[in-house]
Amino acid sequence: MFNFSPVLLLSLFLLLNSALADPRATEAALICTNDTALTSQRQSFIANFLAALDTLTPLISRQKYAAVVNGTGNTTVYAFGECMRDLSKTDCDLCFAQCKTQILRCLPFQKATLGGRLFFDGCYLRYDDFDFFNQSLSTEDKSVCGVNSFVGNQTVFKANALELVKNLSVEATRNDGFFVGSVNKGNVTVYGLAQCWESVNGSACEKCLSDTVIRIGSCPPKEEGRVLNAGCYLRYSTQKFYNNNTETSDGNGGHNHLGMILAVTSAAFALMLAISAFAFLTRKKLVKKRKEKKQLGALLSIVNKSQLNYSYEVLENATNYFHDSNKLGQGGSGSVYKGVLPDGKVVAIKRLFFNTRQWVDHFFNEVNLISGIHHKNLVKLLGCSITGPESLLVYEYVPNQSLHDYFSVKNNLEPLRWELRSKIILGTAEGLAYLHEESKVRIIHRDIKLSNILLDENFMPKIADFGLARLFPEDKTHISTAIAGTLGYMAPEYVTRGKLTEKADVYSFGVLVIEIISGKRINSFASNSVSILQAVWVLYGSDQLCNAVDPVLEGNFINNEASQLLQVGLLCVQASAELRPSMPLVVKMLTNQNLEIPRPTQPPFLNSGSAEYSKRIPSGTSNSQPESHTHSSRNSMTQSWIEPR
Repeated sequence: MFNFSPVLLLSLFLLLNSALADPRATEAALICTNDTALTSQRQSFIANFLAALDTLTPLISRQKYAAVVNGTGNTTVYAFGECMRDLSKTDCDLCFAQCKTQILRCLPFQKATLGGRLFFDGCYLRYDDFDFFNQSLSTEDKSVCGVNSFVGNQTVFKANALELVKNLSVEATRNDGFFVGSVNKGNVTVYGLAQCWESVNGSACEKCLSDTVIRIGSCPPKEEGRVLNAGCYLRYSTQKFYNNNTETSDGNGGHNHLGMILAVTSAAFALMLAISAFAFLTRKKLVKKRKEKKQLGALLSIVNKSQLNYSYEVLENATNYFHDSNKLGQGGSGSVYKGVLPDGKVVAIKRLFFNTRQWVDHFFNEVNLISGIHHKNLVKLLGCSITGPESLLVYEYVPNQSLHDYFSVKNNLEPLRWELRSKIILGTAEGLAYLHEESKVRIIHRDIKLSNILLDENFMPKIADFGLARLFPEDKTHISTAIAGTLGYMAPEYVTRGKLTEKADVYSFGVLVIEIISGKRINSFASNSVSILQAVWVLYGSDQLCNAVDPVLEGNFINNEASQLLQVGLLCVQASAELRPSMPLVVKMLTNQNLEIPRPTQPPFLNSGSAEYSKRIPSGTSNSQPESHTHSSRNSMTQSWIEPR
């Protein structure tokens, strides 16, 4: 088992792609508006934003541009993306995938900025809360000049640059909004590209490009200059940065047309491979530390030897290009789709959201941490895709949805029988016991909850979503981490002090047990009612635990079993982590009828006037917050991130 940092994994992702292509994913400028969403609308706006990006991706992959509108009312999101027309499909996919990771700098999840635009040299992405698709100029338009000045005859260079820009603006208008070319006079060559976005019509394109001629005048004698307008993009450089095999150079500028795609000969293919190999070796030499080189190779070795690696195209086709009809669910880390592989095998494919750090953490955990462990009560990771335009994870398909679906009033599902509930509790306990003490490494899941327990065709529970999981070193009594998880399920010592041990999972499991037996959600109570933990604790004190059993069972359960299960649940949610049993001991309590179950001490309750946990029953009620969950179905996996105050 290898231990890779998330940053290293992201570097590998970029390294693999950049060694084979040049997507020109160099940032020219990021422009964010000052307007932010209202607090009451923030969640809806972010959800619409993520959905818009999700829709843009396959459209841009097919046609290199797309405009999308998602949502209604004040939370509507308008989004547009486009690649430079000289880019190949692969380069376009790579550029846009990286563009998506960076546009989120305009949309921090705590603030929700209503608009942002990101210019890469190979692609462009913009979102806003109004229809900007036909906008050619705006107050945010700008020119960006290079750092270095031209070394040579600067007078000739400036004259060539300005002549080139003027020619580009004229010819692009005549050639459907795109033109590349060069000017070579006085032994000084300047190269350039001009492009109007597909959403901007002819007259608006002409207006936009005319403005670039004025704006670019401040850049020479700098070696490079760019104009970044709402409706178009223009760049000049001393280096030939674009792709075009039919360029002609003269004093009037080159005339370039992109209607012809040359056949790739075997010699050209061999040359491409040689260049790719050289680029890979050159990039590899830049890695300063030998340890990092070994780690990069080790991850590739793991993926290849374990047959984890799937091609992006295979997974894309398996889901019918991620069609909505195949969507199983969506959570905080990504969307899950049902897919059918070429051999007929049905799988669940997860597309990770590109929200900078978190998707890298999630991908790292699943591939490096979880791929090496196998247990009947853990969802199996079958593979991944790391070389396509986005990161994909492939899991076994679990058909009977999640526990969340069986306890949600929105889903018309037959209630789980008593025998199934007992079976699910035991299986979940066995899966956690394996993670904590029986696998090669100790793992803390950190997000045990109803929506992360999936049910197979025989209603066997399978623990899913290891995006928040953490290795627990053998020589440590606890680890300190940023608080992450779902409110209501998180242990008090973890919420208040960031102290993480396997007993945090035990606490979450105890909440889960009480939810399954009672049929009530930890966050389903109104502010003027007691919490589910408090209600069960009161019933335990009056020796009436059976009254907590889900009434939909209509008495079809065994009283002693119900009382024992609820007592085990109360043991797991004790305020003191030291008093909670280990998961292997919990399994023994659930399987050995002769084992005496200790008397639990009181669970923690949230004081209504404080964010701290109290060891006394308050006069008020629980302060549990609703679980972050948008939609749950088969293989749906969610995660919530809590920022410590």
